[in-house]
Amino acid sequence: MAESTTFLPLENFTPEARRATRVVLTDIDDTLTTNGRLPAVAYAAMERLQDVGCAVVPVTGRPAGWCDQIARMWPVDGVVGENGAFYFHYDAAARKMRRVYAQPDAEREKNRMQLRQLGQVILREVPGAAISADQFAREVDLAIDFCEDVEPLPADEINRIVQLFEAAGATAKISSIHVNGWFGSHDKLTMTKRILHDIFALDADIRNEDAVFIGDSPNDAPMWSFFTNGIGVANALAYRGQIADAPRYVTSQAGGAGFAELADALLAAK
Repeated sequence: MAESTTFLPLENFTPEARRATRVVLTDIDDTLTTNGRLPAVAYAAMERLQDVGCAVVPVTGRPAGWCDQIARMWPVDGVVGENGAFYFHYDAAARKMRRVYAQPDAEREKNRMQLRQLGQVILREVPGAAISADQFAREVDLAIDFCEDVEPLPADEINRIVQLFEAAGATAKISSIHVNGWFGSHDKLTMTKRILHDIFALDADIRNEDAVFIGDSPNDAPMWSFFTNGIGVANALAYRGQIADAPRYVTSQAGGAGFAELADALLAAK
């Protein structure tokens, strides 16, 4: 996307396009959250969107254990977790959780064993990195912390983590806090298309304007590239010029306040 058509102020997102939005797809860390916490304004924004029939689906690198709780207890209509390893959808009326994975059980177990070994290699090679505090709740990927609960690592050390994952044949993506690595071809976009089809009867390859995606960091670039209405919270501006596929629009506020700003814009058009 050309520089002149990215990072446009949110007011350029037309009322007609906002009115057509059926599903809000959102990253969690530094998009819904601010300084590692979920502010009330972001939680309330999700509730307000649901109240008018606009679905909310977090698309995150966070672990399965967290995603089960999010799907049950947050005002959301499903969640894509561990960078596209699965989606969870909770049917409150039936009191039943639907769990859809990209890989069968046996493959996930084999990959977990390999990732445990790879994690020890990374910790030896990159002093200061750590296995993420939420790893105990993960089913599919390995998250290496480079700034959430450790002193921030320099860019070359973060890139070294990526290189070690890739040398072992794994996929690696950098978020605002972790490098996530996994074996397999799944990703956020593929699983997002699947939940949109299964739960919302929306074929995103034919019409993706019915959904918007909002995020903050380079690992959101494939989502920004695919969705016509890709949006960044203001902190995404830190990566301007560093990513090929930037968001079309950007909020004036960062983190959870930026998400609430998008919700206000959508609600004003309803």
